[in-house]
Amino acid sequence: MRRNQQVGQLRSNLRWIVRHPRRALARLLGLPEDRRPHPARAAAQGFPDVVAWRSRKDWTPTELAALPVAAGQDPLVSIIIPTYGHLDYTGRCLASIARAPSAASVEIIVAEDASGDPEIGGLRQVPWLTYLENPENRGFVGSCNRAAERAAGKYLCFLNNDTEVAPGWLDALLGTFAHDEGVGLAGARLVYPDGVLQEAGGVVFRDGGGWNFGRGDDPRKPVYGYLRETDYCSGACLLIERQLFERLGGFDPLYAPAYYEDTDLAFRVRQAGRKVVYQPRAVVVHHEGVSNGRDLTTGVKAYQEINRRKFVERWRGVLAVEQAAAGPPGLKARDRAGERPVVLVIDHYLPEPDRDAGSRCVFQIVSLLSEAGAVVKFWPQNQRYSEAYGGPLERLGVELFHGPSPSLADWAREHRADIDLALVSRPDVAKAVIDHLKGDGLPVYYLGHDIHFQRMAAEARVTGDAEVARAATAMEALERRLWRTANRVLYFSAEEVGAVRALEPGVDARVVVPYALPCTEHRAGAPTGADILFVAGFAHPPNVDAAHWLATAILPLILARVPAARLILVGSHPNPRVRALAGERIIVIGQVSAAELASHYASARVALVPLRFGAGVKLKVAEALAQGLPLVTTPVGAQGLPDLAKVASVADDAAGLAEAVVQLLTDDALWRQRACAQADYARDRFSAAAMRASILSALDLDRLAARGA
Repeated sequence: MRRNQQVGQLRSNLRWIVRHPRRALARLLGLPEDRRPHPARAAAQGFPDVVAWRSRKDWTPTELAALPVAAGQDPLVSIIIPTYGHLDYTGRCLASIARAPSAASVEIIVAEDASGDPEIGGLRQVPWLTYLENPENRGFVGSCNRAAERAAGKYLCFLNNDTEVAPGWLDALLGTFAHDEGVGLAGARLVYPDGVLQEAGGVVFRDGGGWNFGRGDDPRKPVYGYLRETDYCSGACLLIERQLFERLGGFDPLYAPAYYEDTDLAFRVRQAGRKVVYQPRAVVVHHEGVSNGRDLTTGVKAYQEINRRKFVERWRGVLAVEQAAAGPPGLKARDRAGERPVVLVIDHYLPEPDRDAGSRCVFQIVSLLSEAGAVVKFWPQNQRYSEAYGGPLERLGVELFHGPSPSLADWAREHRADIDLALVSRPDVAKAVIDHLKGDGLPVYYLGHDIHFQRMAAEARVTGDAEVARAATAMEALERRLWRTANRVLYFSAEEVGAVRALEPGVDARVVVPYALPCTEHRAGAPTGADILFVAGFAHPPNVDAAHWLATAILPLILARVPAARLILVGSHPNPRVRALAGERIIVIGQVSAAELASHYASARVALVPLRFGAGVKLKVAEALAQGLPLVTTPVGAQGLPDLAKVASVADDAAGLAEAVVQLLTDDALWRQRACAQADYARDRFSAAAMRASILSALDLDRLAARGA
């Protein structure tokens, strides 16, 4: 095992040298490494270009006073900036706040600690800030506490005067609290003036020593891009509720004049039952060492070691139980995972829940695992990132892998000791990864979505396509091998699980709930129109076939009896064959927002899902049920939904489907009865609680069931 680890490390090192030749040469020659993010690449990754927004000048009090800053009358946030002179740095800090305004109302308090600097007092003339000057020197701790007593905001933001803030910094910190009421303290992603990472949260070791996670690295790396719990956040920029700060007694004077007061506060926040989190979307430049220098043996900086010993004495018991030994922190240490399971989720790309049903399912699984307390790592096979789809996951605390990441095999091997299980989605993805994951001893759970070869075989029967039939045969061999290799197989219906067990009797197959859907209340009455709605992702062949069959064979039968009827086709990726169906009575609409889709469901009279082939539980069917929109579908559309025919119309030919639609278009009493029955059916089967329970049980994570329920 040790030899394998050494070989893997050697390969990883060689790969790093190939990717970073300049840094490798600098390291070999003992020269400083250039790890600054390239501005164009940084912008593409959503990371602000530090060089672009940093101030290039010193600001005089007169210039600051002229900046258009609105002083909040009833501030949500009090920004407290402790200073010890240094008008040059303080001015740049204040100017950056002015140039990166927040949506929240703020007050700005400059707390000058009797430095004797004749220039700093000029800030009294700046109308949009409050200038406090201590009568005597109180140090960082005393100065911050005194300013906090004068603050009026619900939140206190402590911000070093040798910082410059990026656009959106404060709104990102506030959003951390808005999205998770368990958060007690949040800190920023700190970078050096040249854009190199200074800190992405902090790790505390058993001996009380600290590690600025990521120090000196490229801040754009995915490992620094997701919200996560951390041991502490630097006092250079942190946000805390004022009531909590006051209840905890503020920064402890034990650590006066400075150092370890922020670490101690973080430990006390956790002791009070709240979380300490790192918020990567709050980006702040920190000119480290301006006030106190960097020499650990002289001046205020000498208190760093003195206060470490005080900290260890106070928190000895917690350090021994919760913190790791000194050294490069592992995955669980940096994520403060503790006993929480680490789950690696692998799929073909980042889930796009507004575009396809599979993505909707995967996104909800990842979300519920994260909300239940698991530490989730998501590996998209295509290694692509977008803020639209990656951002929501990162805000949940999910680490995403993209760009020049290591190979999945190398990463999983490096962190094997910290990973509890892998959940692999879809056969083509599983085919590429399952053997090496299993080879490293990692439990692998396979999420099949539907039995692909059965769907493909049905398509071949309907279309007569011999190539599809051959592909179905090959897919059957692949899927059955995956079933035998995985520790457990997950599908969305008892029918599919039964098929797996019949074909491979020794396989452990389980049913999981595929979707958590908000179910509508019973609708008061039927819409007056005659719109027929078919919602589908048209990148999927069964949906294209269904749309064409509906438009050419079913709709003419309906129009013969209800001439006012219209067919509305809604969904992503409508191809030319689908777009060509548009006409006087057929409207083709592409991708829509969630609000627009809800509007279509509310105004339509009937949902029609005329699938002739497919497999598994269909989101378009479940969604119509949850919306209380009376449904007409085929036996294929009804797959995996027991007793659906008791609450919806199920027919297998064009005439039967048309007759069922006409009844719902013309019979208000039948419409109301079906709408109520379907909403109740969906509420019983597609609740968030049901999905959560089934997923946690299927992944052997029942111990999380009580957390966050």
